[in-house]
Amino acid sequence: MEPEEHFAKLVEAFAGSPGVVIPPDGSVRWKFGTSALKVNGKIFAMLVSGALAVKLPAPRVAELIAGGRGQPFGTTESRPMKEWVSLAFDDSVTWLDCAREAYDFVTTSAASKPARRRTSTA
Repeated sequence: MEPEEHFAKLVEAFAGSPGVVIPPDGSVRWKFGTSALKVNGKIFAMLVSGALAVKLPAPRVAELIAGGRGQPFGTTESRPMKEWVSLAFDDSVTWLDCAREAYDFVTTSAASKPARRRTSTA
C-alpha cells in the first residue's frame, strides 16, 4: 500500500471527529497544508513527501527520533521544528496512533493557550 492510501485511511478515521477539518475530498495535494488534517484550525497531521508529519510535544518528538522511529521535520533540513516529527510508513510506527497523539496534543495545547491577536498594519 502506498503512503497516500495510508493517509486516506487516516482521513477516514478522523472524519467526523470534533473540530476536525479534512483535506478537500480527502485528497492529497502538494501545496503546504492542503493535505493536512486540522483541528480547530490547527494542523496536527499531514502527508509530506510520502511520510506523515505530526505535531507532538517536544519530548515525544525527541523520543521518536532517538529511537530511530522518526526524523526531524522542518521547513528546511537545517531548521527542524521542535514539536514536529516525520514518520515513514513501516511496521514499527503506527500512523493512526501517532495521529491520535497529535490530535490530543493539539486540542489540549490549543485549549490552554489564548488566541493570538492579529494586528493591522494599515
